[in-house]
Amino acid sequence: MTPNIPEVVEEVRELFERYEQALIDKNVDVLDATFWNSPHAIRLANYEHGYGFDRIHAHRVARPPGPGTKEKRHRLDIVTVGRDVATVTLVYKVRDRDMVGRQTQTWVRFPDIGWKVVMAHVSMIDKEPTL
Repeated sequence: MTPNIPEVVEEVRELFERYEQALIDKNVDVLDATFWNSPHAIRLANYEHGYGFDRIHAHRVARPPGPGTKEKRHRLDIVTVGRDVATVTLVYKVRDRDMVGRQTQTWVRFPDIGWKVVMAHVSMIDKEPTL
């Protein structure tokens, strides 16, 4: 249960950055591959409650491509516990709005399928965050 083993943090960072690029490119294959294909996967966002992989996928297909809501990153934190559990937290400036976005992901490395997001959250606030 050692926290933040450098090579594990780097693995998760690479997967997170791949996911972020896939959001911009609307690469649904990569977006789908990032999440656990299970009815237990959850993605909660501002106007979407994705309970289960099928609901998460449906949102991905309907979402328009483009730069999305992230204009500038304020803070990115990756915390790993051992070699198989991680959290990623991103705080960012919301594009074209006086708001701050928050994104969190819980990643688990499964023995047979590798790293997958099992739970994700995205929200926005209209106050400057305390970092």
